[in-house]
Amino acid sequence: MFNARATHPTRRGILAAGGAVGLGAVLAACGDEDKKSGDAGKGGAAAKSGPFTFKDDRGQTVKADRTPSSIVAFTGAAAALYDYGIQVKGVFGPTKTKDGKPDVQAGDMDISKVEVLGNVWGEFNVEKYAGLAPDLLVSTMFDDAGTLWYVPEESKKKIEAVGAPSIGISVYDRQLTESLQRMQALAKALGADVTSAKVTDAKKRFEDAAARLRAAAKAKPDIKVLAGSASQELFYVSGTNLSVDLEYFKALGVNFVEPPESAKKQGGGWFESLSWENVDKYGADIIMMDNRTSAIQPADITEATWKKLPAVKAGQVIARNPEPILSYDKCVPLLTGLAEALEKAKKVS
Repeated sequence: MFNARATHPTRRGILAAGGAVGLGAVLAACGDEDKKSGDAGKGGAAAKSGPFTFKDDRGQTVKADRTPSSIVAFTGAAAALYDYGIQVKGVFGPTKTKDGKPDVQAGDMDISKVEVLGNVWGEFNVEKYAGLAPDLLVSTMFDDAGTLWYVPEESKKKIEAVGAPSIGISVYDRQLTESLQRMQALAKALGADVTSAKVTDAKKRFEDAAARLRAAAKAKPDIKVLAGSASQELFYVSGTNLSVDLEYFKALGVNFVEPPESAKKQGGGWFESLSWENVDKYGADIIMMDNRTSAIQPADITEATWKKLPAVKAGQVIARNPEPILSYDKCVPLLTGLAEALEKAKKVS
């Protein structure tokens, strides 16, 4: 999803690499560079009829006489709503892989039952969007300026002209639990039964997994964890101070490699860019690697410097999704995966 051969990150690269990256000062620096829970797969939104009101993370309140039933959402947001029983009609963002299979960000959605308005960065078919007669657009936000993720700036006015109100859920500079609560609140407003056994069981599993991760981190405080992402030319080391998942893991006691703020400046405060020759700059015992389709996966990295890293040689490399699907069910594996890695990890750095 990004120009891996660029010496300096392009606008698209800064948005896609390392951790999901914000806009604001970063872009300036770059210049031009009808069912309740359990019925989601049956094609209907929740049965609640309204009226509807919801104040989003931009401080904007959407009000309607009836609960929205023709929802279009960023793929990851749609996947989260699906887990609460809310079926959207259209999605934009990574939905299908090259072989037609569901992208990691699609979660459990049946992607054959949604209209895909755009599958890569910059794509958003406004005509298809209008044809769905949308009554709500939902996306996440990776900055504090209210920028809706994967809504192209060049198409923004045309999208707004269709007339559907929008809701933004922030995943910027806060812990995962806050964003999870906000997405659940939106699902509830859209008619989801958040008191169902499915939902409450998922939250309990999440809380148990968090306790497990806290215990694992406490037991092995010297184990250093690095969050990385790979492109052809660069290796990105993510900081923890803006990403919802890393902020939460850090709060649970995980000992992360943290690039200095000066090094993360070019990455908008999100990450430091390293050449493959310098990929060993930081010692790490566990490496969490970006598993999105925009990044090169560990099995496909051929750089000799990567293969020599102690964590790689020890087999202590795990997956990380920098854009977590905001349902408790989908976040449980994020916690358990890191907890298990810590429990098994050997000190190699």
